[in-house]
Amino acid sequence: MDQRQREHIETVVLTTTGESSAVAHAHDAIIQSSWRRCVHQYGLDPSRMQEARILPQMRLREHQQRIDDFTRIARHGLETLYGQVAGMGYVVLLTDADGVTVDYLGNTSADAALRRAGLYPGAEWSENGAGTCAVGTALATGQALTVHQADHFDATHIPLTCTAAPLFDSYGQLNAILDISALSSPQAKYSQMLALQLVRMYAHQIEDAYFLRQHRQDWMLKLSPAPEFLDVNPEYLIALDADGRISGHNHRAQQMLIAEPGVDATGLSLLGMRFDALFDARPEDLGHFVYSRPSEQRVVRLSHSGKRLYLSVMPPVLRLQHGMPDSAPPALPTELAALCGGDAALQQQLQRAAKLIDSPINLLINGETGSGKEFFAKALHQASSRRHGPFIAVNCAAIPETLIESELFGHLPNSFSGAGSRPKRGLIQEANGGTLFLDEIGDMPRELQSRLLRVLAEGEVQAIGASRPVPVDVRVISATHQRLDQLISSGRFREDLYYRLNGARFVLPPLRERSDLDWLVQKLLAVPEGAPGFTISEAARERLHHHRWPGNLRELRNALEYARAVCSHGRIEADDLPEGIGEAAVAVVTERVASEVHSTDAMDRHALPPEGMLLMQYLRASGWNLSAVARQIGISRMTLYRRMARYGIQSPNRCDTGADDIRR
Repeated sequence: MDQRQREHIETVVLTTTGESSAVAHAHDAIIQSSWRRCVHQYGLDPSRMQEARILPQMRLREHQQRIDDFTRIARHGLETLYGQVAGMGYVVLLTDADGVTVDYLGNTSADAALRRAGLYPGAEWSENGAGTCAVGTALATGQALTVHQADHFDATHIPLTCTAAPLFDSYGQLNAILDISALSSPQAKYSQMLALQLVRMYAHQIEDAYFLRQHRQDWMLKLSPAPEFLDVNPEYLIALDADGRISGHNHRAQQMLIAEPGVDATGLSLLGMRFDALFDARPEDLGHFVYSRPSEQRVVRLSHSGKRLYLSVMPPVLRLQHGMPDSAPPALPTELAALCGGDAALQQQLQRAAKLIDSPINLLINGETGSGKEFFAKALHQASSRRHGPFIAVNCAAIPETLIESELFGHLPNSFSGAGSRPKRGLIQEANGGTLFLDEIGDMPRELQSRLLRVLAEGEVQAIGASRPVPVDVRVISATHQRLDQLISSGRFREDLYYRLNGARFVLPPLRERSDLDWLVQKLLAVPEGAPGFTISEAARERLHHHRWPGNLRELRNALEYARAVCSHGRIEADDLPEGIGEAAVAVVTERVASEVHSTDAMDRHALPPEGMLLMQYLRASGWNLSAVARQIGISRMTLYRRMARYGIQSPNRCDTGADDIRR
């Protein structure tokens, strides 16, 4: 360890312990915050200098496969950027959302030095593993930044200068990181200002290229604040489906729209919002904004702020010029399509899943209890080439800890106390040739996790008492309602097993956030052809919409089965629903709305008309989930804010400022 490294470690310690240091103040707030996360959140030791972590080829290929489509589109941008910076000693890296370098352009004559520094394919640059670094800190903050020399947390990295920008997909999710790094550079950080601008520029170009490829089957809107740049370099890109709802956007469009004072930015997803809820034009007017008109005449304004933008519209591309079919993604397999009635968030997960049906990588499903994780896994199995093999579901939380090892791996006769005189095939072997679904994987005892890891790594399983393993061919899909990263931090789950299981991760929305509740109700009430059907009254439907569904799909199924059993003449009324479905929310509103309105200056009970009282009922019943209320009563969020402002209704959620902004 040299003198510079010792001084750097001292600076990090002083900064993270709160002691003042003139040297520490030389680092900006983003860097200091990252150092504190490294120490207090990730438990990293600044005095422990670590070598670069390079994943083995098999692990690297798994990461590369996950974003293969994105990487192919990004490649031209990487090559063009490298052509501009290679002469200054930079390498270009593309990492996935885990911080693993999946593509790379660099000087082959310096391979050894670059590999030692971690500027190499397979290098893992997450903030919780490598400390403060351009890739990891860009992932943690969602911002483009330069981490220059002594900005790095690990003293091993202080010769490096690294500049990175996040790359977002068309659904607003952080998808990758674009980075340029050099082994050495001038001392002053401002020397990297041009590098930062270049990385930002190429990140935008790659994002936009990916957007245009993904949304060729949608109406594409290109917007710019200046007509001169509208047709050559539009700043904002938005995709609309056939119903005039947003199906995708680039990151700059998302930032622009959530900055609108009338748009609720809390947990915002623009997907599914209507075009005319955000702009002062209707979807049917889009034909007025085609290229045939001069750009300065194609003006549109944002609904609330009135901000003036210029708009170009491209209709969906149905066929290529020469009449060949377009290479758009195929329709969802029937098994996956049957899981969704139009909810945008779930539809996005299904579209991703469709691409991985026959991929060899293992899949991880996150979602609340009862949200349909096993249905999702079973649909993947039934749509895959393994459909003729077994689908074996194992609930790791339901099997007693003393039995789970023998249940999973099997055992030979009398191999342990209580084993019995007959051999038992384990569930892993039972799944041979098919799919093994490990539900609630977070509850698997840690001592068994290493054995499961061997199954995944070696493709073989060894029964209790056996002297040799036997080969198995299984595709593993695991699921949990827990945060595995938190279990890893607490030592309850193996990090290496997590990376084996998490080849691709899917997050299922809870029922209270889904927009296709009515479709689900109809699906669950369906009967065989020829059998008498069931209908549901508006009052009963309203109660279903009011309910928060803590048990998700499982609770909905049980409620409807009960209602079918007790209803008369095949019609479900509100009183036929189980006790507590929607009733608690309505009762709370009935008992409290008058006192709440009386106690709030802006809501005088004598001034609130029936429509305002009804709106209050919806808001209170949903727990002030404004997005859910807007969906339930069939209006846009902007319209909901205006109605709240009209009746003087203020949300108790201080982050929700939409109504206040409208009044101002």
